[in-house]
Amino acid sequence: MRNAISALGYCKVVLSCEPQVIAQANAIILPGVGAFAECAHNLRERHLDEILGEVVLKRGTPMLGICVGMQLLADFSEEGGRHAGLGWIPGAVRRFELPKEYAVPHVGWNEVRPMRREHLFSNLSESPNFYFDHSYHFQCAPEHVLAHCEYGLSVVAAVQRNNIFGVQFHPEKSQNNGLKLFRAFLNAVGSC
Repeated sequence: MRNAISALGYCKVVLSCEPQVIAQANAIILPGVGAFAECAHNLRERHLDEILGEVVLKRGTPMLGICVGMQLLADFSEEGGRHAGLGWIPGAVRRFELPKEYAVPHVGWNEVRPMRREHLFSNLSESPNFYFDHSYHFQCAPEHVLAHCEYGLSVVAAVQRNNIFGVQFHPEKSQNNGLKLFRAFLNAVGSC
């Protein structure tokens, strides 16, 4: 992810879990690799939930959650039991219950349909393709859904609440469309 953003020509990209570094960020990207429970536990154990709350909720620093990073924005997840999320976008993360012809996990390229074009999807075609890899999906109120895709059901592909954005897919693995999405997010930083 750092390489993709650096390739776009943006200034300093820092990978850190240090509260003082996070506090100085102009934008935050919460990556998503791993299981929800472990990610949520690590955030709380390191007190990163507190600094992220200060920076994102109180100061209004734009944040983009990717895959599990997006799911952490929910109230809770049912992955491996019931585990609390950050609760920044009201909703729940649940395992796919799909017709038998659909594989779980959902892995591969899928067309995404933006509900709103501003911010994340402003530089993209009407129905861009992105790379997905997940077994659980975010369910939330329609006012927070920024985009969806079809995979046996309508799946929330992107969410937004004020300065908080999330995508279920992996822009860092989505070639040119992923780079365009990162550029749109970073260009929106000034308007949040």
